[in-house]
Amino acid sequence: GDLVKELKGHTDSVLSVAFSPDGKQVVSGSHDKSVCIWDALSGDLVKELKGHTGSVWSVAFSPDGKQVVSGSDDKSVCIWDALSGDLVKELKGHTGSVWSVAFSPDGKQVVSGSDDKSVCIWDALSGDLVKELKGHTDSVLSVAFSPDGKQVVSGSHDKSVCIWDALSGDLVKELKGHTDSVLSVAFSPDGKQVVSGSHDKSVCIWDALSGDLVKELKGHTGSVWSVAFSPDGKQVVSGSDDKSVCIWDALSGDLVKELKGHTHSVWSVAFSPDGKQVVSGSHDESVCIWDALSGDLVKELKGHTGSVWSVAFSPDGKQVVSGSDDKSVCIWDALSGDLVKELKGHTGSVWSVAFSPDGKQVVSGSDDKS
Repeated sequence: GDLVKELKGHTDSVLSVAFSPDGKQVVSGSHDKSVCIWDALSGDLVKELKGHTGSVWSVAFSPDGKQVVSGSDDKSVCIWDALSGDLVKELKGHTGSVWSVAFSPDGKQVVSGSDDKSVCIWDALSGDLVKELKGHTDSVLSVAFSPDGKQVVSGSHDKSVCIWDALSGDLVKELKGHTDSVLSVAFSPDGKQVVSGSHDKSVCIWDALSGDLVKELKGHTGSVWSVAFSPDGKQVVSGSDDKSVCIWDALSGDLVKELKGHTHSVWSVAFSPDGKQVVSGSHDESVCIWDALSGDLVKELKGHTGSVWSVAFSPDGKQVVSGSDDKSVCIWDALSGDLVKELKGHTGSVWSVAFSPDGKQVVSGSDDKS
């Protein structure tokens, strides 16, 4: 595949990348301590957000795309204007590093998970702390709102998954079953189930209402770093240290397909918007696109010279974006497998990036404290 654009600027690992919903922009986060928003067509650097005084571990866009939220080692959560790049609010209250942040579906609240063992819900407009959710006995590594915004799910080093009432702050259910740290959590599209991935090598599907363990998906022989539901909620995909990507039937718990091809740990997995394909990023420096039905390897995207930390499909499913240890962000044609763009500009590792739903803004978190 021809190299259309090489965007230079990164001087260290790029850990997380994402397309805007309209596919016109890309956001990247790097070890070089910067967060960058790029024009996907021209390759130009659009914005760089600075303000944190510690590494930024997690970033996300507001549903309307006008704001970005970031969580940092400096114990603060920051809300930014995605257009101007200005710092709108600094949310202070955590007494430890903030590992994970997310906006509520209506964009009015922000949730954060921290080393201080707490989950906090904030008013995105005023910056006030609305609720501090206490119950975990160790660091909170992953947080997410339910699709209706009424609940929050959190995964922790304490081996538990907790579901909280976002309004009252009450602990609704503590999901116990994992025997090691919970690395990744997500709600199903209908909000009725939760999926979790753990260091204990298992993937668990839980009933969000009863708190019951519905299915324990066993098959991986290494830690499970990334989990996600398919768009229709009928399947779950997982990526593991054991070099495999697994597709599971969410109802029966059966292993539908084991996607083999990677030669090292799989860090990131995602379904395409239509649910027909899966993309995976690995320590083996490759990005793979798989047929979710047949399990066949459709395309192996080669070009990175370092571990691939983060992968995502564009909203229309026609492109894939990847971020790597080699300090670059690559945009690929999902059909041909050709390298469309190589975005260079970061000078350090970028841990997390995301686009706003309208594609006008990007948020990123980095070691550069911005």
